Amino acid sequence: MDFTDDQIERYARHIILREVGGAGQQKLLGARVLVVGAGGLGSPLLMYLASAGVGTIGVIDDDVVDLSNLQRQIIHTTPDIDHPKVDSAKQTIEALNPDVTVICHQERLTADNAMALISDYDIVADGSDNFATRFLVNDACYLAGKTLVFAAIGQFEGQLSTFKAHSGDDAPCYRCLFPAPPADGTVPSCAEAGVLGALAGVMGALQGVEVIKEILELGDSMAGRLMIYDALSTRTRTIRLKPDPACKLCGEHAQLTDLSHFQAEDAA
Repeated sequence: MDFTDDQIERYARHIILREVGGAGQQKLLGARVLVVGAGGLGSPLLMYLASAGVGTIGVIDDDVVDLSNLQRQIIHTTPDIDHPKVDSAKQTIEALNPDVTVICHQERLTADNAMALISDYDIVADGSDNFATRFLVNDACYLAGKTLVFAAIGQFEGQLSTFKAHSGDDAPCYRCLFPAPPADGTVPSCAEAGVLGALAGVMGALQGVEVIKEILELGDSMAGRLMIYDALSTRTRTIRLKPDPACKLCGEHAQLTDLSHFQAEDAA
């Protein structure tokens, strides 16, 4: 693949990196990434993936832009209120980088459509805000053999990891860390507990770094590690994660071989 003059200038700071170069930039332009959620995490993540030249970006979200979103969901603007988030995200991305093809999935991710959607991409980045979707994305990625880059935020804390138990590299899946979703009401949502807006930017940008690293096979993967960021103390700590032999999805006696254990209405 030959670069145009505009592309050479646009991606110059990547191309001069020895670890990326022209070959790496070509990998980015040929990559297909699905972002689950065009909200607080998805906003900076989508913008940095687009800026980096990830060639095909899918975004799934069935919601519309609300005024309360704009405190952290920076891909949307005031005129976008009441418009579908996927359309707003597509408009921003296309204005940022015309090299990128944006595929909008204005629908809920469910057990009925997850495998078909996820199977069409190389890497999945989960920016969802509820446990039902996180478990669904994890299970579908494992069954489809796709790498999952995960982030989550709440109040002043963020979490980041990569899950690729399918790789056989002694890597855990999300269920190895959390075997089952917490009981309803035990973990408040951002709407209930609040969230520092800029925290979404921090974690979404870090998520973008990890997606790019996985595409380019650079550095140390976050697989097998969970990073926790405390914004109030400006500290991070990293926890080592190991596969759970008893995991129902990826363990020695796995019981979950498809998505039939999910009810479509439980996913968001």
